[in-house]
Amino acid sequence: MGSGKTTLGPLLAARLSWSFIDADDVIEAEAGATIAELFARHGEAAFRERERATIARLAAGDSLVLALGGGAIEHQATRDLLLTAPETLLIHLEVELATTLERCAGTELARPILADQANLAARYQRRLPLYRMAHVSIPVDALFPEQIVEQILSAFGPRCGKLEPS
Repeated sequence: MGSGKTTLGPLLAARLSWSFIDADDVIEAEAGATIAELFARHGEAAFRERERATIARLAAGDSLVLALGGGAIEHQATRDLLLTAPETLLIHLEVELATTLERCAGTELARPILADQANLAARYQRRLPLYRMAHVSIPVDALFPEQIVEQILSAFGPRCGKLEPS
């Protein structure tokens, strides 16, 4: 949350001539409800299972930049899929909690996790080691979007040598 996925995903996809999909957008469209509504109606566990199934289906596609919600990595099956699927590069856009709070100020109603201020820091600390399991981790607080895209493209070489970004 607040790492820049929504900005960076389309930029990266354009450079690769791939498609960009935000998993949360797909979940909302298919459920006919917002993420916040799904959390409120069914709870986090049910949402995470819906999220896992959606990510597994989308990740099976080709030439796709897929943005994930911040909690997706907590689900073991989702994490395993993203770390072991052939031709998949899991990228962690590392952002400090203070930066997240600054960038996301005023969006608490749309972001159920952000609205839970009492547990936000603990959740951030719990998730950080899981995020850092990604194939690539890029600290993004002080970088401009194009700089981040360049770093991501550089990471493709060692992981996916056959890719040639446009």
